[in-house]
Amino acid sequence: MIRVALFDDSRAQREGLEAVIGSVTDLECVGAFPSARNAIRDVEGCTPQVVLMDIDMPGVDGVQAAALLRARFPQLPIIMLTVIEDDARIFAAISAGADGYFLKQTEPMRLIEGIREVLEGGAPMTPSIARRVLKLMKHGPAPASSDEFHLSERERQILNLLVLGHTYKHIASDLNIAYATVNKHVSNVYAKLRVQSASEAVALAIRKGLA
Repeated sequence: MIRVALFDDSRAQREGLEAVIGSVTDLECVGAFPSARNAIRDVEGCTPQVVLMDIDMPGVDGVQAAALLRARFPQLPIIMLTVIEDDARIFAAISAGADGYFLKQTEPMRLIEGIREVLEGGAPMTPSIARRVLKLMKHGPAPASSDEFHLSERERQILNLLVLGHTYKHIASDLNIAYATVNKHVSNVYAKLRVQSASEAVALAIRKGLA
């Protein structure tokens, strides 16, 4: 059973997400909170495996909460939810440690898939968000030199697919290589970039134009 906690100041949105999560046999909503002001305490109390975080909340917004949770729970996957496709917010959320990014109008089953994917090491995103991430990379800082991080061509391929939100399984299928091989390449990418998670790798890739 996958334990999910959600933070959203809209009661209708919280109840809708609870209903979606409750409709799936392998998911359980262990906490639904109207504010992120006590996000660390709330997460400690319900011990979720995945957090769904509304980006726009009064007081402590989703970006601030994601940064606080990432500092306290480095391995806890965080998926951001928003109604606005805003480049600055997307980049801020990814830089704060978000592992995925979905529009609130995303089909419920795609969101469920994203919850499962993030636990497999993926960085799931709504397609339009993934396109914006690529745009940020293309029009952001000049690409880092190939020698700066010593990434191989295969490692760059895999990093690019992580940026697009692909899971390890999808990457293995796309590149026609074994899942264990993907895992090894990802570990090498993390070591070379000096990061600990897919979200950190994606944020660095955007900043440096690596993928």
